[in-house]
Amino acid sequence: MSKNKLKKYAETLEYENIIQPTKQQLFNGFGIKGHWHEEVFGNQKPIVLELGAGKGEYSLMLAAKHPSKNFIAVDIKGDRLLKGAKEAKEKNLDNLVFLRIQIEHIELAFEQDEVDEIWITFPDPFPKKTRAKNRMTSRRFLHRYKNILKKNGLVHLKTDNTQFFDFTHEILTELNQEILFSTRDLYSEDLDNTDATGLQTYYERKWLEDGAKIKYMDFRLNLD
Repeated sequence: MSKNKLKKYAETLEYENIIQPTKQQLFNGFGIKGHWHEEVFGNQKPIVLELGAGKGEYSLMLAAKHPSKNFIAVDIKGDRLLKGAKEAKEKNLDNLVFLRIQIEHIELAFEQDEVDEIWITFPDPFPKKTRAKNRMTSRRFLHRYKNILKKNGLVHLKTDNTQFFDFTHEILTELNQEILFSTRDLYSEDLDNTDATGLQTYYERKWLEDGAKIKYMDFRLNLD
């Protein structure tokens, strides 16, 4: 690990709103699993995850907009999470924390039915078919999400990538999952869902300026 990375890692340890368990802690029984309400937030408000959150830009906007909910921005890149954690502190967002783990370990961090809602915002599309299993809406990931979501919990997806969007739609259809809403051009729709249309990341605004169409869907998971 380079000196700069070591410095960044040391800095993340200074922020109590960044939670970064080791793999050993996750696999041997993560103490917060099943106790996020009591041990982290000190309330029973609904828990919403942003997966592959980067610096948590979307979570920051959601947390500011919805003080009646708890938000957790999940990513493996500590330097990105650090930026979000700093901003959350500056804005006094006590309903937002940052969790540094790999998404494939999400079931080790949350108990069954502990999560109310999930946002997947502009994930890596992994365009090569050989890497399709790494897409965040592949079967293996969807099963993990189902195991931590409450019954009827929502999953939201925003992406600028048509291939990834179509892949997700096909997977959900094959698995006979309930797609509540789906569009290839989010901003051409007259939606009441202002969390989808009213909140835009820096790169989303850039893509829109360049003429890109933003795709969006929300769905429920009921997998065996």
